[in-house]
Amino acid sequence: MAQEFWRWEESRWNSPDIDWRKEDVITAGVDVGSVSSQAVIMVDGEIYAYANMRTGSDSPDSARNVMKWALEGTGMTVDDIHYIIGTGYGRVNVPFAHRTITEIACHARGANFMYGPTIKTVLDMGGQDCKAIRVDDKGKVTNFLMNDKCAAGTGRGMEVFAELMGVPIGDVGDISLDIDEEPDPVSSTCVVFAKTEAVGLLRAGWLKNKVLAAYCSAMAHRVYTLLERIGVEKDFGITGGIAKNKGVVKRLEKELGLTALTPKHDTQLAGAIGAALFGKGLVEKSRKAG
Repeated sequence: MAQEFWRWEESRWNSPDIDWRKEDVITAGVDVGSVSSQAVIMVDGEIYAYANMRTGSDSPDSARNVMKWALEGTGMTVDDIHYIIGTGYGRVNVPFAHRTITEIACHARGANFMYGPTIKTVLDMGGQDCKAIRVDDKGKVTNFLMNDKCAAGTGRGMEVFAELMGVPIGDVGDISLDIDEEPDPVSSTCVVFAKTEAVGLLRAGWLKNKVLAAYCSAMAHRVYTLLERIGVEKDFGITGGIAKNKGVVKRLEKELGLTALTPKHDTQLAGAIGAALFGKGLVEKSRKAG
C-alpha cells in the first residue's frame, strides 16, 4: 500500500488513575472537523479519555467511531455519560449529542483549560479555516475573526503540500526549518496556485526543505495578517492541527514578536475539551435548578 503522506497521526488515551464509577459528573465533547474528529470524555472536569481520528465521508459515522474509540477498554458506555455536546464543522451530525455549541466558543473554553486563565488571544488553525479569537480569563469569547475563503493557512492546505512533496505531514515543519537561509514565501495564498508555483520551484532545482520553508512562511504570514486585524493581546496560544507544525508556528512567532504558550494537551483536542466543559456546566446548572 502506497504511503499516504497527508495523513495525520491518530491517537487515543485514557487515564489509569481515574475510576469513573466513583465520580460525580461525566461529560463529553465530540468535535467533528473537516479533516479530523475528536472525542473527549471528562470526569469532574478532568480529562479521563480521548480519541483523535480522521473524519470520514459521513459525519454521523465519524462521531460514532471517534466516541467508540475513546470509550474502548474503559467499561463506560455512551449511556453512562451525563451530557454530550457536539461541536465543529459537523456538529449538527453528532447523533447522540444533547446539544451543539459553536467551535469558536468551544476552542476558546478549551484553550482556557489547556493554557490557563492568562490566555487572551487564541489562534485556531483547523482543517478548513483559521480563527483569531479574543477571550477573557474564563475562556469566554469577546471578539473573533475568521478566514474560510481558501485552504491556504489550514490543515487541508498543508496536506496538499505534504502529498506533493512526498513528506509525512508530521515532519513538514521540522524539514522546513532545516535550511541555511530563509527563502521568500511562495507568492500566492491560494493552494492551487501555490502548488503550481511549488512544482515550478522544484523543477528549477529547489530542494524540498526550501520549498516547504517558502510555503510555511506564506502560511505564517497569512495567519499573521488575520491576527493583526483583531489585535494580539498576551498571552497568546494556538489550537488545531497546524499548531503541531513548528515551521509555521516559529515563523508566526517571529512576525508577531512573541512566543506562543506551551499547551498541556494535544492542540487538536481543544474544541472537544471546551465542549465537555460546557457540558459539565450545564449538568451542574440543571442539578441546582432541580
